[in-house]
Amino acid sequence: MIAEDEAWTAVLARDRAYDGRFVTGVLSTGIYCRPSCAARHPRRTNVRFFADGAAARAAGLRACLRCSPDDFSRDERAVLDAIAAIKAAGQPLALGGLAADNGYSPAHFQRLFKRATGLSPAAYARALRLERAADALSGGGRVTDAVYDAGFAAPSRFYESTEGRLGMTPSAWRDGGRGVRVRWAVVPTSLGAMLVAATDTGVCRLSFNEGREALAARFPQAELIEGGEAFGNLLAQVVASVETPGDASHIPLDVKGTAFQEAVWRALQQIPAGETRSYAQIAAAVGKPGAVRAAGSANGANNVAVLIPCHRVIRSDGSLGGYAYGLAIKRKLLAREAGQAGD
Repeated sequence: MIAEDEAWTAVLARDRAYDGRFVTGVLSTGIYCRPSCAARHPRRTNVRFFADGAAARAAGLRACLRCSPDDFSRDERAVLDAIAAIKAAGQPLALGGLAADNGYSPAHFQRLFKRATGLSPAAYARALRLERAADALSGGGRVTDAVYDAGFAAPSRFYESTEGRLGMTPSAWRDGGRGVRVRWAVVPTSLGAMLVAATDTGVCRLSFNEGREALAARFPQAELIEGGEAFGNLLAQVVASVETPGDASHIPLDVKGTAFQEAVWRALQQIPAGETRSYAQIAAAVGKPGAVRAAGSANGANNVAVLIPCHRVIRSDGSLGGYAYGLAIKRKLLAREAGQAGD
């Protein structure tokens, strides 16, 4: 049985990747559901998690008629079995073997797996290893112990896997950014005062109406250095991209998140300037059409505004939705980009 906090997060996200791993018992209604059930979410105080339907029925609950938590299609069961196999192995398994074990061709099974989880089987296994290592490092353990316990063959393999993802060494991550230099500046723009901060890898923070105090709260153990000639060159590129928004792919970034968050951020970067997408479209783009709320949360967790254009996501009804730095800035960005698209 997975941790209750993780289970509740999966329920709130209606994450189909958790279907079959547990069921959600709603004590106030006497029913149990899949984590991805589309029904209105119950109060957390009314929820109890069970390993499976049999355990829920033993507690006096009945199956939800809307999501049929005990009925899985052959495709769903195949993906669940593959996930279980990957977790048991603790390392990536050959796609051909996973497909053959479940009676599918490799190409077809790859599509099924990615549709259900948002990742290929190999990427799913790598994400699991990184998350296990991250959990161990965050707990203050030794780097080498965390690396081997997570299933990496050697520390070098872990560093290769985290390159461009963690944005800092595992030791620095474990210590809350200790030893990492973050250069920063607050500059005036047509959208207001803009904070830009970067490590040696790339931009790690772009926000509006924030200063050093907010930056220090995000990187409490990092060495914060204001300005600098080398940073000035990068800063000029960032300002130009904000004042004339478009393709910012040439600007290096140093961001980190869960596998799902990073998938959402990549989808955001693929939205052309002058266009918008709904939260539902972003969820579908990362292979999880039922995870609309989770896509919205990942959108809001973006640390580098404009460069990862979360402002290009709106609600399905056409309204703007929210924006961390206020709807006035979001409107200006969208209007500016729409004007450029028409030039």
